[in-house]
Amino acid sequence: MNAKTPKPCPPNRLRQLRAFCQTAQTGSISRAAERLCVSQPSVSQLIKGLEEDLGTALFERNGPRIRLTETGRAFLETALPVLEAMDNLPAVFRERLGEVAGGSLDIAAGESTILYLLSDYLPRYRQRFPEVRLHLHNVTGRDGLAMLRAGEVDFAVGSLIEVPADIEYLPMFTYDPVLITAVGHPLAGRERVSLEEVSRCGLILPPRHLSTWRIVDLVFRKHGLEYTVILEAGGWEVIKRLVELDMGVSIVTSICLRGYERLATIVLDEYFPHRTYGVVTRRNKQLSPQARHFVGMLGPGFERPDGRPRTTQSVPRYRTARPRPASMDFTGDDASLP
Repeated sequence: MNAKTPKPCPPNRLRQLRAFCQTAQTGSISRAAERLCVSQPSVSQLIKGLEEDLGTALFERNGPRIRLTETGRAFLETALPVLEAMDNLPAVFRERLGEVAGGSLDIAAGESTILYLLSDYLPRYRQRFPEVRLHLHNVTGRDGLAMLRAGEVDFAVGSLIEVPADIEYLPMFTYDPVLITAVGHPLAGRERVSLEEVSRCGLILPPRHLSTWRIVDLVFRKHGLEYTVILEAGGWEVIKRLVELDMGVSIVTSICLRGYERLATIVLDEYFPHRTYGVVTRRNKQLSPQARHFVGMLGPGFERPDGRPRTTQSVPRYRTARPRPASMDFTGDDASLP
């Protein structure tokens, strides 16, 4: 019985894959055309040719709107790693020769993550790989995930409370939940305080739409306690300064305290959950050598044998970053990736 001869790959297959992936990631033929520096009809024609070759529709078209079919989503999961592997081929080859020269690295993170976590690693990476162009995108959690899905960043760093199905999260650090007060506050100097005592203090919290507020509200409601937020302020540096001035107390995560603040701190892990921070990638994404080296600095052994990041379940233990005496926290930008 003769084996069926495989159909030869069209010479424009790579262009078809790029047009398809860019359209799928951006959700727009016009944006895909802008990224690829071609006309919209060219992108449409490439996608049409790919669909004809595969014998299936990859997109549902409703006027100017376009979205992936179930088959299209499955094909995207197959095609993206192939395309990324091809794009990374020169860098991977140089890495095999013992060098990581040039290229770029795009990281999405919230302001607090950049200030309190990445700032410890960026100078080291820069010194080791001076030719790599670093781009830090200071974005909220939702915007960071959107950039990740659109292929605009290599990975994100932050804290995920809920992990979407198309995302992989590798926690690397854990931080304590902490009450911060002015040094002259009545609760200062205590090793432990009750949640009821905290509820009687005026709280200074980040804006209501951010994850910190939701977590605080959930815990107080769970214990049937009323509480008062006397001030909303954006940014942990601002909040810490207001607490130093004894304008109220705050509940933070021990990532934001550096040790120089004039604050009293009390761990609240009896009531509030610890917070993990780590690397967030699109599921099945092939990281470039530049990205792998940076993530490797954050957590050695982060890769699986196939070169993809380990999932949360693959890494049962986290590195714990405990606060220096008298400082702590950083919480989120929205429900994810603070």
